[in-house]
Amino acid sequence: MAVQSGKDLLIKVDQTGSGSYETLAGLRATRLTFNAETVDVTTLESSGGWRELLGGAGVKSAALSGSGVFRDANTDARARQIFFDGVMPNFQVVIPSFGIVEGAFQITSIEYAGTYNGEATYDMALASAGALTFTAL
Repeated sequence: MAVQSGKDLLIKVDQTGSGSYETLAGLRATRLTFNAETVDVTTLESSGGWRELLGGAGVKSAALSGSGVFRDANTDARARQIFFDGVMPNFQVVIPSFGIVEGAFQITSIEYAGTYNGEATYDMALASAGALTFTAL
């Protein structure tokens, strides 16, 4: 696989609930993390005292984060609305030359910042809120 440009890793939000996805405006950096909790089933009979895990058990989750320049675009307004309404619409994460992860996410934080002689920026964190799908590219 060839080296990919970081700007091609995109976070998109379903703008209207109709499956029409639009890239969140102004993002400069994005990150997707997958997590899986473990279920420890180690007993006194475990070989050599090594930990044993129960396969297929535990809670799976994903976390999204992004930071960028505040643009006050339609997607900025949608992100604020999602946060204040406490809803969990579908998002897509496009991973270049790999695939698309799609599913419901909750925006868990939005932070706005700015300096006197710099641009206004924002940071956003999201947590998965249900089963995710993966479509290979």
